[in-house]
Amino acid sequence: MENILHILNGDAALDGFNQTGLDGDVMIWREVLSEGPLQENMLSGSFWNARKKWITETFKEDADSYQHKVIDELGKLNSTYTEINLWFEFDLHCQVNLLGVLQMLSHKTDMSAPAIYLICLADCVQFANAKGLGELNGEQFEELYDARERLNEWEFELADEAWKLYINGDAAELQKWIDDNSFWGGVPLLKPALQAHLKRLQTNEAGLNYVEQKLLDIYNSGIKTRPAIFAAFWETESIFGMGDSEVDIYLDKLQQKKLIEI
Repeated sequence: MENILHILNGDAALDGFNQTGLDGDVMIWREVLSEGPLQENMLSGSFWNARKKWITETFKEDADSYQHKVIDELGKLNSTYTEINLWFEFDLHCQVNLLGVLQMLSHKTDMSAPAIYLICLADCVQFANAKGLGELNGEQFEELYDARERLNEWEFELADEAWKLYINGDAAELQKWIDDNSFWGGVPLLKPALQAHLKRLQTNEAGLNYVEQKLLDIYNSGIKTRPAIFAAFWETESIFGMGDSEVDIYLDKLQQKKLIEI
């Protein structure tokens, strides 16, 4: 008998997924690994304690809520599945979360089983250029499912290298690795996402990274409220995949430097 697990990146995708006729259990990945402290070993208690501390302090989240929404949900990975489907999107936020999920799975599973598939939404023309799974209906979910890609050991090794480089945070090292890799197999969206991350590692003469400078430019253009800044930022920067609360982190840094006042 097949035991199937679907891992959805965020709650927004659940409504569309529930409209499908797809069998299996559902796990919601609710972390935002593209921001905050990370350690290489995702299976360590210190990794999740550091994440809990940062999330609760940064987003004023309740520690019990984090335990319930994130840690307890991860417990589903302890069950035995013959097939795992990973539903993730093209942006940096999703791709770093994907690297984290692949890290956990690589430590927990024999690569001969279960079968692990990636279902990735890019800028799909057939879906009116929908940016996120949360914009799709059940029929469109099923269309994506039919085009899913099975991941093998090669992709897991590539993801492991990417995870270590991401944790290390060395821009030159990451750039060299991206340049040296000409084949991305079943994870082609990892490259543009990591190229976007490079822009966050590199700083200009003013000591600002790309995201900070972009937000400052928007502010200096006369857009002075947070909601309006969010909207202007996402017009051109969807590759970063951050929600409003993550953009706030960067705006707060600019405010601390007295470069903006909102």
